[in-house]
Amino acid sequence: MRELHYKISKQFKLKTVGIYIAAAMVVFISVFPFIWMFFTSIKPPNEIFTLNPQLLPHHTTLENYVRVFKGTMFSRYFLNSIIIAISTTVLGLSIAILGAYSLARFEYPGRHSFLLIILTVQMFPTVVLIIPLFVVMRQFHLLNTYYCLIIAYTTFTLPFCVWMLKGFFESIPKELEEAAMIDGCSRVGAFSKITLPLSAPGIAATSIFSFIGAWNEFMFALTFINKEVMKTIPLGLQAFIGRFAVEWGQVMAASVMFTIPSLIFFMVVQKYLTKSLFVGAVKG
Repeated sequence: MRELHYKISKQFKLKTVGIYIAAAMVVFISVFPFIWMFFTSIKPPNEIFTLNPQLLPHHTTLENYVRVFKGTMFSRYFLNSIIIAISTTVLGLSIAILGAYSLARFEYPGRHSFLLIILTVQMFPTVVLIIPLFVVMRQFHLLNTYYCLIIAYTTFTLPFCVWMLKGFFESIPKELEEAAMIDGCSRVGAFSKITLPLSAPGIAATSIFSFIGAWNEFMFALTFINKEVMKTIPLGLQAFIGRFAVEWGQVMAASVMFTIPSLIFFMVVQKYLTKSLFVGAVKG
């Protein structure tokens, strides 16, 4: 019996070690490009343009970062992207939360047709929306403004957010809201005090999708924006690509700065992703 227990324990340990090794390899493959990008951003030009590139620099310099901020309008691009991404996330979530809740809790004529329309919109590539949206933005004189990009980004993030939040709201028992309303809460009160806090993991997940989608978007910005002062970071990165040469050090430095807001945003909301769905559901 001891031998059998020993064999099972050994197999379990080997399986666990194998899982950890596989996970470490996946993490390394995912993170290595960012590590290379960072070290390249602090290398001098003679170590970047070499026949035998190395990961670690022999001499470090912040010259690439200085040139990014002093030689271009990168600070303005950065501010534009922050304003647009945060506004898109707030607007998209505000609409998606209300829309998803109504789809999850109420029965009304056209509900299933509306769900089908949302699903159908998700099937089309976003590039299909560029020309119709461009015509609309031009008619309302919204080109080269924050509003055109916020509205455009909301159009392709909103359907996914509604579908995702609908599933979270449906997973929360209706009885919790009914109990709150019996205790004296209104429908709005039960929603804000019970359902909304319990759906925090879903809201966090959809906010990450919405923010990163708006932060990384390129095609809509390229189509709707032609003023230098209104460009976002994805468009601004083109400034480092010349006709005869590419400033790789500055490209990497700008890319590092481009990555930081997404990481910070994810770190802020990630705690809600692991939060138990029913934390606080039991009345104390």
